[in-house]
Amino acid sequence: MKIIREPSVYLVGKQTTNDSEIDRFLDDHDVDNWSSDTDVAGQKLCEIAGRVCYMSFAKPRPGGNEAYLDRIINVRHGSVLEHCVWNFIFTGVSRSFTHELIRHRAGFGYSQLSQRYVDESVADYVEPACIAEDAELHAVWLAAVEHAQEAYVKLVAGLNHKFAGIEDKTQRRKLSRQAARSVLPNATETKIFVTANARALRHFIELRANEHAETEIRVVASNVLEILLTEAPNLFGDYDFTPLPDQTRAAQTKNTKV
Repeated sequence: MKIIREPSVYLVGKQTTNDSEIDRFLDDHDVDNWSSDTDVAGQKLCEIAGRVCYMSFAKPRPGGNEAYLDRIINVRHGSVLEHCVWNFIFTGVSRSFTHELIRHRAGFGYSQLSQRYVDESVADYVEPACIAEDAELHAVWLAAVEHAQEAYVKLVAGLNHKFAGIEDKTQRRKLSRQAARSVLPNATETKIFVTANARALRHFIELRANEHAETEIRVVASNVLEILLTEAPNLFGDYDFTPLPDQTRAAQTKNTKV
């Protein structure tokens, strides 16, 4: 059993553009002098989407992708940002975390580790920093998760015996694990694949990279923002970090509810 105290965020996918089709669209509409100065596909697609709304390709104003998207964000034309999508994997996070994360529905898609199919006999656990830093509290927490782990292993073994008459091994394992998981705590580590668009991510960051948010989800939201500040500065560059007393960070922007 491993104790985890820091989550990991992996950016595993992002968009590309089909430039030949963009050029064909522009040619079909007699636009011969427009181009974007960003090499970030998502930022380019958001600009194209915004310009389609007003067919403002022939006389682009304001000039440049950064200025254009800054204007879009300032006037809260947030629907344009829904066309830019990223794919993440979050690991080293607890079931408590994912219970909160999946409350974000619009603009998000999720695929999470299944406890019905994956054996948790060697599960890892996520310990909150406020418990880990106190030896007495850590001892109480560790005893609790070890007891739950032991109970899970015994239940799986007993249920496998109980369902021994079921010929399908996969079905037998699934029945055993889905019942035994009932004793596993929210601290159990999980993995989740997350797809989200820029507008949804801004909303997530504003709510969760916030001093009033739960600590674990605040850390993940801050890590996501740190990645996006590099990946798409024209869409997320209006955010700033502020250090908090618990060594985590909060994010702020003047452009809320885009």
